[in-house]
Amino acid sequence: MGCDRMLIAYDGSEHAKRAIEYAGRFLSAERAIVLTAWEPMVRQAARISGLAGVMQPEWVPDEEIEDIAYTDARRINAEGVRLAQLSGIDVEARTAECTTTIWNAIVDCADELDADIIVAGTRGNTGLRALLHSSVAEAVLKHGHRPVFLVPPAE
Repeated sequence: MGCDRMLIAYDGSEHAKRAIEYAGRFLSAERAIVLTAWEPMVRQAARISGLAGVMQPEWVPDEEIEDIAYTDARRINAEGVRLAQLSGIDVEARTAECTTTIWNAIVDCADELDADIIVAGTRGNTGLRALLHSSVAEAVLKHGHRPVFLVPPAE
């Protein structure tokens, strides 16, 4: 199946690696982009503090020092690009800062690029675990308004 633009969501997980492998086997695109969405450390700390019911410290990141979450996202993205190339996909690297949710960053990037298809891996959670842990892939499917190629985990 060929398309103009394919967006591959990649977070470094085994599920994302499997999604790249299957995209290489079943899909082709004129332009493919491996996207890694990331959340700045200051927002991660605030979210975790809020969930734990702890007062958030007055911490402001040093503008001179690169955010470690961004550094990590770039490393993860480079790995995804390498895996895609090994799977026969000619890809571009892209990171996106998450301002709300990871799934929203993926959908926004797909809209910006006018992607024909979004590729993502799933964790395959069911039952109580699925209720407790929201699925990024499920949210992309519900809110993306474009075809999504979901790859389930290996059995």
